[in-house]
Amino acid sequence: MQLGFVSAIVPELRLEGVFELANDEGFDCVEVMCWPSGKAERKYAGITHIDVTGFSRGTADEVNALAQKYAVRMSALGYYPNPLDPNPATAKAAVDHLKQVIKAAALLGLPVVNSFAGRDPSKTVDENWPRFLKTWRPLVKFAEDHGIKIAIENCPMLYTRDEWPGGKNLATTPVIWRRMFNDIDSSSFGLNYDPSHLVLQMMDPAGPLKEFADRIFHFHAKDIEIDMDGLNEHGIFSLPKEWHQPRIPGYGKMDWARYIGALMEIKYDGPVCIEVEDETFGKDLAGRKRAVRVSGQILRPYFA
Repeated sequence: MQLGFVSAIVPELRLEGVFELANDEGFDCVEVMCWPSGKAERKYAGITHIDVTGFSRGTADEVNALAQKYAVRMSALGYYPNPLDPNPATAKAAVDHLKQVIKAAALLGLPVVNSFAGRDPSKTVDENWPRFLKTWRPLVKFAEDHGIKIAIENCPMLYTRDEWPGGKNLATTPVIWRRMFNDIDSSSFGLNYDPSHLVLQMMDPAGPLKEFADRIFHFHAKDIEIDMDGLNEHGIFSLPKEWHQPRIPGYGKMDWARYIGALMEIKYDGPVCIEVEDETFGKDLAGRKRAVRVSGQILRPYFA
């Protein structure tokens, strides 16, 4: 396994600064964010460390040379929109840009692009399903044709009022994953597995690993703290922001020794990239860099 971090942690840095930080802190890899340039529509989104618009072979060579300079590999390109947005124009823009990210990954020689499946939050899973298949069957085929695997993160995207009640991402539980992979049976379609999103749903984060071992292309390392007082006050059907807090690895409920052991049991040998959505260390760049450093110190013994 290779230990890395998600470049969204440091939006102030240019790509070279991201690679330099990874090298300075002894990380193996970085998941590089590739949102369209412009204003972010939500926190941790809208970050462009590689602009894939008009991306060329020459630009790919420059990016790869920069990564080689700092002895850091790119684990994947990341872009996490809602391809099933109720607004057709918004959904089309997301799909069109995702195709650009896939083409850029192919030019860079990378194996994986990370994203969300998307969802109309006002509709049930069954009501979303026909549109999911209509959107994702050709997207997966597009990725296959370019030699790229698509890894869908299992985040519910159910934190704010506009995401209520269903969230903006279908791919949240094993029963839905089975249905996804049955209906789109492609070895290029899998998961970017974040265990903290299962803990949020009161599920065992290690439980699904064996069943979905061959569909796990990428991992996010993030922890979570459940505020039982808040949960007891607001109830599980309230917005999760009322009773949970993202944490860096080791600062929440996750048993990382058990979890990394479970990863080793399934012989996972890919990237594990740290996410920081925890303001314990502060909101400024220095604090987030320290959070990356501390996260690395906590997880690195499991990678020796």
